Amino acid sequence: MRIVIGKDYDEISKKAALIVAAQVLLKPDCVLGLATGSTPLGLYRELIAMYERGELDFSKVTTFNLDEYYPITPDHPQSYHYFMYKNLFNHINVNPGKIHLPKGTADPVEAECSNYEQMIAAAGGIDLQVLGIGVNGHIGFNEPNPYLQARTHLVDLKKETIKVNSRFFQTEAEVPRQALTMGIGTILKARRILLLASGKSKAEAIKKTMEGLVTTECPSTFLQTHPDVTLLLDQEAAALIE
Repeated sequence: MRIVIGKDYDEISKKAALIVAAQVLLKPDCVLGLATGSTPLGLYRELIAMYERGELDFSKVTTFNLDEYYPITPDHPQSYHYFMYKNLFNHINVNPGKIHLPKGTADPVEAECSNYEQMIAAAGGIDLQVLGIGVNGHIGFNEPNPYLQARTHLVDLKKETIKVNSRFFQTEAEVPRQALTMGIGTILKARRILLLASGKSKAEAIKKTMEGLVTTECPSTFLQTHPDVTLLLDQEAAALIE
């Protein structure tokens, strides 16, 4: 597990963009695993700027997003489908046919989850998976539990996650109580993993990720078992690292 510490959010966003850009330049038809939430916004802004300067070409890139609320329509302003198009896809030359997100309106859910796994496999697997991290150590929407599911599945969101994510909605009651997410096993099959964390609220989760026992009660600790993980942290998120 490699640790890279930047002074602030802007610096880690720029460093993350260089890592993703290098992947695209070295393998133009690469498969990227993408995350949502506030943390990767700076990364996406940097990638857009690089594309606009003519430094990157996304035309052959395939993308798979980690997760999506359930149930939610793709045109809902807080859906991750809407988020990704607003904050990245609408601004680069990625092929719409190569963009994949779990369907927040899928029925039956089990078929959607199985199909998502099959599409990842058919694409050759994920070359670089971008992750954020929750204050409780969740990655994707794999929440702390006595057990974790390996593959893409429907999950009940913890009260803590609902409360944190309510800042994106008008009220906490509007936050969906479930989500579709890649499983821990799916995430760990990525060839490389890049986890971004910013702010003091993530410091405890980062400490556990690096130093804690591998446990389903802190899903991010499973990253310790992967051979190629980079943690890209600002100083606040890295504050508790010894």
